Amino acid sequence: MANYSRFLLLLLPLLLHIHNVKSELQLKYYAKSCPRAEDIIKEQVATLYHKHGNTAVSWIRNLFHDCMVKSCDASLYLDTSNGLESEKESPRNFGMRNFKYIETIKQALEKECPNTVSCADIVALSARDGLLWLGGPIRIEMKTGRKDSKETYFSEVEKYLPNHNDSMSSVLSRFQSIGIDTEGTVALLGAHSVGRVHCVNLVHRLYPTVDPTIDPDYAKYLKGRCPSPNPDPEAVLYSRFDRETTMILDNIYYKNILNKKGLLIVDQELVTDPNTSPFVVKMAADNNYFHQQFARAMLILSENKPLIGDQGEIRKVCRYVNSA
Repeated sequence: MANYSRFLLLLLPLLLHIHNVKSELQLKYYAKSCPRAEDIIKEQVATLYHKHGNTAVSWIRNLFHDCMVKSCDASLYLDTSNGLESEKESPRNFGMRNFKYIETIKQALEKECPNTVSCADIVALSARDGLLWLGGPIRIEMKTGRKDSKETYFSEVEKYLPNHNDSMSSVLSRFQSIGIDTEGTVALLGAHSVGRVHCVNLVHRLYPTVDPTIDPDYAKYLKGRCPSPNPDPEAVLYSRFDRETTMILDNIYYKNILNKKGLLIVDQELVTDPNTSPFVVKMAADNNYFHQQFARAMLILSENKPLIGDQGEIRKVCRYVNSA
């Protein structure tokens, strides 16, 4: 009996270690439970991109807006329900779209493997696969096993998400709080190489007088895109971040901001802040370096405090928590 007890004491730490390993994010987490999970997401992302090209931009933006707020847990996707206001309603998430296509991917996965793949993992993997269609970094090995949040964090969005008018020190501080260094922050802001900005977020740099940090000819172009200092937020009034390679994630963004052609204050501050400007110059000169740093920072972002193991749930529908 003494030997048996001694055996159990030796075995217990090993069992606890195995339990903890299974509770962490892993590569190929769904290898047994849903072998085609990652292939299905990749196929759906490709199909949706060919039908609606802008989805590829949305996947990247959605990862950022979800993972920066407390955790990579798909809380962003929850609709307002039972008195809880959706994060989608926050001013910081103005202009976010294409949420419905996450449900398209989720339905394909539910058909193959019911109640198995989390919405949080769909958010992460769709961002990774969307990068390929934007000419971004080669396939990133991303871990999975995230669970979905049972609550939304509307009241805390502004605490976590940087604003485009924030000082660079504030932006860097928010990224550093989740483990992303200055170099990684500069790279992630390079996501502004694709997508567009609504005039609501631009006009303060154009009216009543033009921000002197904007190139005069570029300012003239922007005024043509945004002719009123009071644009209708419901109207389609916008300018693209990059007019040359509009749907390619590349270092043209850095070349533009070095030439005073940044749309947002945060873009131009990357150039003027001594902590970030050396990385801007380096990324403007080397697209591969930009891609490498973007991939590195994106992985860190995707693993921000995920719900794992018995935490959270696997939602059947990404818009709502499961019924009790």
